[in-house]
Amino acid sequence: MFISFLIFCTIVLLLCPTLVWLLCWIIARLCHHSMPFAPFAYTGLVLVLLFCGTMLYGYWFGRKQLRVTETNYTSPQVPSAFNGYKIVHISDLHLSSFSDSHAFLQRIIDTINAQQPDLICFTGDFVGFGVEEAIPFTQTLRQLHAKDGIMSVLGNHDFALYHHGLTDAEKEEKVNQLTAYQRDTLGWQLLRNQSYLIQRDTAYLQIIGVDNTSCQGQGFQTISRGDLMKAIRQLGDEAKGEKMQILLSHDPSHWRGEVVPTTDIPLTLSGHTHAGQVRLFGYPLSSLMFTESEGWYHTTQHHATQSLHINTGLGCTLPVRIGVPPEITVITLLNQQ
Repeated sequence: MFISFLIFCTIVLLLCPTLVWLLCWIIARLCHHSMPFAPFAYTGLVLVLLFCGTMLYGYWFGRKQLRVTETNYTSPQVPSAFNGYKIVHISDLHLSSFSDSHAFLQRIIDTINAQQPDLICFTGDFVGFGVEEAIPFTQTLRQLHAKDGIMSVLGNHDFALYHHGLTDAEKEEKVNQLTAYQRDTLGWQLLRNQSYLIQRDTAYLQIIGVDNTSCQGQGFQTISRGDLMKAIRQLGDEAKGEKMQILLSHDPSHWRGEVVPTTDIPLTLSGHTHAGQVRLFGYPLSSLMFTESEGWYHTTQHHATQSLHINTGLGCTLPVRIGVPPEITVITLLNQQ
């Protein structure tokens, strides 16, 4: 796929100057002038060399420049018992991205473990097409650990949307296989419109996880299988003490589309955008499609602040990253007195 993409773009970059020359040549002929082709040919060649050089840099180096981002989430809603609680937020593994670099995935796992997290939250797109991508990495993935475990949700790719030629029933079977793999083989707490309680003394973190939910208004429409209200209600009144909710939802459009208008969930973690995997002049390509595309966003509704954090992902759809390195985010919860 990557080679096909390079060939296609090379042809386009060579054709564009040629077409411009042809137009200029026609105009020049009508005006009884000549129009040499050489400058246009050199322009096409330079464009191709710049493009291919940039793409090869992004393939060989850019996608392996791992970044650890340390940040704080400070809020009066953080229970005092969870003050200093460390969450590692990761997203978008797209495990086929590591088929040529098992060592880099091992480096990612080692780096995450080195943070000594209390909790790891994975916000979807575990695979690109199906669970078979994960099998070669099982032993590596099983090394990942945190004191309170690993929470995860499903992203759009996890629903086998892009595995063409499968019936709906076959796609659903792939989703079931992936669910069983994460829960049973890896021991992850995969939340499919469910909640999970983490207790410290008499205080709780309620981790809410929903299937991919794509809302209109930004980004691109994929699949919406989330049931946020079901996930919130699942635990009922089980948690009697001080409680803070954290939502894991793959697509950040869900935050502005449903989370903010209908709930008071203070913290949402998402992925999905990859920040476009390319940054030009300081701007991620994803900002052309998403209102919220990377990092932190905050809004205040009814005197309460709601926050969204978007991780730019670890894997790739196209195996190139330019100015957007794979990211591990370390979020420390701090109680604001």
